[in-house]
Amino acid sequence: MAITFAYGEMIIAIFLISFLIIVLHWSWSDRNSPMRNWPVLGMLPGLFANTWHFHEFLAHDVLKKNRGTFEFTGPWFAQMDLIVTSDPMNVHYISSKNFSNYQKGPDFRMIIEPLGDGVLNADGDLWKIQRKIIHSVMKHNKFESALEKVAHQKMETGLIPVLDHASELGTVVDLQDVLKRFAFDNICMLVLGIDPNYLSVEFPQTVYANAFNTMEQALLYRHIVPKICWKLQKWLQIGEEKKLSRAWQTFDRFLYERISSRKANMEKKEEEFDLLTAYMAEEEEEEVKEDEQISALRKTDKFLRDTAFSFLGAGNDTISSGLVWFFWLVATHPSVENKILKEIKATIVMHKKEDGERRFFFNTKQANNLVYLHAALCETLRLYPPVPYNHKIAGQADILPSGHHIKKNQTVLISYYAMGRMEEIWGNDCLEFKPERWISEKGCIVHVPTYKFTAFHAGPRNCLGKDKALIQMKMVASAVIGNYHVKVAKGHPVLPRSVIQEKPLVNSIDNL
Repeated sequence: MAITFAYGEMIIAIFLISFLIIVLHWSWSDRNSPMRNWPVLGMLPGLFANTWHFHEFLAHDVLKKNRGTFEFTGPWFAQMDLIVTSDPMNVHYISSKNFSNYQKGPDFRMIIEPLGDGVLNADGDLWKIQRKIIHSVMKHNKFESALEKVAHQKMETGLIPVLDHASELGTVVDLQDVLKRFAFDNICMLVLGIDPNYLSVEFPQTVYANAFNTMEQALLYRHIVPKICWKLQKWLQIGEEKKLSRAWQTFDRFLYERISSRKANMEKKEEEFDLLTAYMAEEEEEEVKEDEQISALRKTDKFLRDTAFSFLGAGNDTISSGLVWFFWLVATHPSVENKILKEIKATIVMHKKEDGERRFFFNTKQANNLVYLHAALCETLRLYPPVPYNHKIAGQADILPSGHHIKKNQTVLISYYAMGRMEEIWGNDCLEFKPERWISEKGCIVHVPTYKFTAFHAGPRNCLGKDKALIQMKMVASAVIGNYHVKVAKGHPVLPRSVIQEKPLVNSIDNL
């Protein structure tokens, strides 16, 4: 008995010593790597240890030291192995040259489940049909006037009163919250024809807006934890997945109510323009070749719900995230603010209010004259893209221009954040906020290929609403800078708050 026990102890000791040797060997071999490849856990510990500055860590400590492309090894049990790249040639190859081989894929559709079959989530023929219809809708002669009308209305009834209130009281205001509320109201008005009044001096809690924000956070959670973790939570209906389920049901009620309302308006032939109504009308007129399954899908309210949700998601983030970083950068670069203000005063129309106060506003056509402001916004989006990463799945095995081998069904993660900070693309001053880099000697905006300036994605899936988004951003930016002086609250840390989206925080407002 004693001999058997001693033999068992010896076996355990040999196993532990062997395991220790393996761990030490792996640690030593990876000692100079920013992300060690641990037994069983892979590189996940290094990822979690740097989540507080994930964007910077991946851009400067990982990709820069690996010539723009890095092979990430996930835990053995999680199927998280992927290629991360910021190499412009790889990006051009994936997004354009071999576009058909790199799709969103079923895993992405599973993570971003609430998007359903909307254009942001679709692949293949379904994506092509939707994109064609959306492109036609955005060329509608009423779209630009609706864009201008909605933005002006929301600034006059929401944004300006809130900033006036903060300025008069001398209080610090969370500009991120203000702009997020503005963007939500703005996109709901443009897409669904309804103003939720999420932005007002009272800062109300709106059920549908809160549900949308909860869904956004839950989907972020799905991106950063192993699939098995959130799937288990979904099955048990606990944690973030329970919150997602409830918020999803709440927001769907809102969307289906609006779909029903828009259909009723179409029958009455009312003239008010909104994207959802225009999309439904365009679908009826557009002749497309499609199989029976896609044809049946597109006739359902569920598909209209997915379309509306995609519009809301795409339009909400670019404006809120892009503008809040813009105001922070301008507030910390006084010379840029002065140049923008000078351009605004030389270009803008001043409207006199009933109380004699004058306000800076401009229409969509005048936006084309604000070259320096346009450059400053592009520079902001270069440094802080609203969506810092893009996710692709390889349909077939492939070799990237960098020489890296891609397996069939392997995930490729493109870091737009890192691309905006690469010396190879932007020069030695790539970390500086320098709007002048976007202006040519003739005073025009410099064209940069989409596979280098990726804030609006690249290739066939580039953002159809890029120009419209920039117009709205210029309308808001000029109204704020023309009427107020934005200052960053002293001692407040400014860091991106999530892996998926880029947003800083608090500012104070003074009237000019």
